[in-house]
Amino acid sequence: MPETGAVLTLIMLGLAGVGAGLAGSTAGLASLVSYPALLAAGLPPVTANVTNTVAMVGTTIGTMAGSGPELAGQRHRVLWLCSISAVGGACGGALLLFTPSKAFTFVVPWLIAAGSLVLLAGPRLRAVAERSGLSGASPATASAAFCVAVYGGYFGAAAGVLMLALVSTVWTQSLARSNAAKNLAIGAANLIAATVFAFTGKVHWPAALAVCAGSVAGSWIGPAIVRRVPATPLRVAIGIAGLTLATVLAWQAFR
Repeated sequence: MPETGAVLTLIMLGLAGVGAGLAGSTAGLASLVSYPALLAAGLPPVTANVTNTVAMVGTTIGTMAGSGPELAGQRHRVLWLCSISAVGGACGGALLLFTPSKAFTFVVPWLIAAGSLVLLAGPRLRAVAERSGLSGASPATASAAFCVAVYGGYFGAAAGVLMLALVSTVWTQSLARSNAAKNLAIGAANLIAATVFAFTGKVHWPAALAVCAGSVAGSWIGPAIVRRVPATPLRVAIGIAGLTLATVLAWQAFR
C-alpha cells in the first residue's frame, strides 16, 4: 500500500468494510465489496485475498451480535454445520498456500452461478430434498457443506451465496434463520482459514484491521434488514447478484 495518503486509504478501506459486512450478512457477497477495495488500495491479488479473509472475521462478529432472534433454537444444527465448515475452511486455506490457483479461477464462476441458480429455485428444490430424504443433517448435506467451506477457505467470493443456497434448500425454515446459520458457518470456515493465513506473513495487517472494523458495523446492521425484507424478493436479489458476480469473474478468467 503506498505511504502517501495512507490514512485516507485506511479510512476508505474502513468504509468498504462497512459495505462488505452489510453485503455479507444479507447476501453472502462481502468479498464483492472488500476484495476489489483491497486491490484498489494497491495490494497484490494473493495478498489482497488473504488480507480479505482475515478482515472478514469482523463480519462473523457483527452477525453473531445482530442475529440473536434468528439463531434462537438453532444451536445444535449450527454447531454441526460450523464444525464441518471449520474443517473445510482449513483445507481450503491449505490449498491456497500450497497449490497453484490459476486453474481454480476458471471453476469459480461456474460454482457461483450454480449456487445462485439453486438459491433462486430454493422452494422447489427444498420439496425435492424432503421427498428424497436429503433434508436436514444428512451425509449429503454434510458433504456439500464441506465442499462449500473448502471453497470459502480457498477463495471466498460468494461462498455465502453457495452456503445459503444449500441450507435454504435442505432446512425447512425462514430465509432469515437460514441466513443467520449461513453467516456462522461461513464465519467458521473463514476463521480457520484466517488463522492459517495469519502465520504466512502475507497479510497486510493495517488494511485487514481497517476492513475488519468496518465489517463489524455493517454486518451488525445486516440481520435487521433481512428480518424485515420479504423472503422472496431478497432471495431473488441475492441470486441475481450472484449471477452478476459469476459473469464478471468469468469475463476476467476467460478474456
